[in-house]
Amino acid sequence: MKYQEIIVAIATPPGKGGIGVVRISGKNLKALAKEILGFVPKQRYAHLSKFFDVDGKIIDQGIALYYVSPHSYTGEDVLELQGHGSPAILNLLLSRCMAAGARLAQPGEFTLRAFLNGKIDLVQAESVSDIINATTKQAARCAMQSLQGVFSKNINELVASITELRVLIEATLDFPEEETDNLHSIQITKRLANINAALRQIFDSSRQGNLLQEGIRIVLVGEPNVGKSSLMNQLAEDDISIVTEIPGTTRDAIQQTIQIEGVPLHLIDTAGLRETGDIVEKSGIIRTHAAIKKADLLLLVVESSKSMHVNDALIPDSIPSNLPRLTICNKIDLLNKKPAIAEDINDPVIWLSAKTGAGLPLLRQKLLNMVGWQASQAGEGVFMARQRHLEALSQAKNNLRNAAKLAENSSQLDLLAEELRMAQHALTTITGEFTADDLLGEIFSNFCIGK
Repeated sequence: MKYQEIIVAIATPPGKGGIGVVRISGKNLKALAKEILGFVPKQRYAHLSKFFDVDGKIIDQGIALYYVSPHSYTGEDVLELQGHGSPAILNLLLSRCMAAGARLAQPGEFTLRAFLNGKIDLVQAESVSDIINATTKQAARCAMQSLQGVFSKNINELVASITELRVLIEATLDFPEEETDNLHSIQITKRLANINAALRQIFDSSRQGNLLQEGIRIVLVGEPNVGKSSLMNQLAEDDISIVTEIPGTTRDAIQQTIQIEGVPLHLIDTAGLRETGDIVEKSGIIRTHAAIKKADLLLLVVESSKSMHVNDALIPDSIPSNLPRLTICNKIDLLNKKPAIAEDINDPVIWLSAKTGAGLPLLRQKLLNMVGWQASQAGEGVFMARQRHLEALSQAKNNLRNAAKLAENSSQLDLLAEELRMAQHALTTITGEFTADDLLGEIFSNFCIGK
């Protein structure tokens, strides 16, 4: 019964504006519309209307739009009241709708109803939130592609291919005495190879989209006064961190998000690592270690005059050994040295000057490479994927990898069929064909009220 109720919410952002929208959705809104407007609006027609309170006094005047099920965003009847963007007026109108029988919508409930009523699938529903929260042009474009169903289309085509293969295998299991064009040796292997190739392409595109949505946490660490804050300011192109010649100036972790080719990078400048008796500085160093544990990439900053390679003494035991690291040999301007890069797989090094900016282009490109960004894939084929999408795709990859091994033995077709079933199930959780209720609650709780 929860989703049978009439819901209402303010659909425009908080604060003053030229226009404010109150959105109502539910079954048969004619009675509510007549009570607030004094008449039942014509479908899909913009009416210049007065909005009345319970005593018949005018709350506001604006545009009323009425969409009848199923031709609406939610698939239910939808009434939109577009008035003036005064918070006081909008709250009065909201209260009026609730007095007429509507209840306040929960976060994301309009989009949830669109999903439950079959107007959009789960990927498209999530892309609504992604569009709203997009911080770069590339992210917005990728989210729009998902909203248009591009990601879902690729997933559904992959599921269809797996389903066809499952049908052939099940037929072989049910009728083993019949000839099926040498199904085991030719069709299964060939079809599996095509499915795996398609899945790899989707996974690569999804990883690129996930970078655009989530970004990467990059932590700058090193001894005091090696130029971490200067490097932070250069990358952010702003005076974010205080820069002085006094060691220990940075006492707390300072975070700033930058964009390189549209990829969000969350930079965190930290307190210098050293032995100290200063209580405040010790607290900053503790926060440095906490930031390191959450990092996706570590920038270890050292002075070029002191070390041309990694000084292991600077790396505390708390730094995870599997955390990707890039060593920055700073202050090359003091040595009259040119910017350079050493492409070591395990420990790449860049020589630059945070003071003059020399070598910054090298650093920016290296950061993109290390986080896995591929500019050639940043076009129309990138999907705005979430972490749950990547996990589902990874699960499907594992199942299909197992299926390929089982396909080598015709006596294991039943196990092969099971691996394909699990791969199919993992993929359908992406679009929401099979999705637990608790996951739906988690997804839509992150939406804004009114959407």
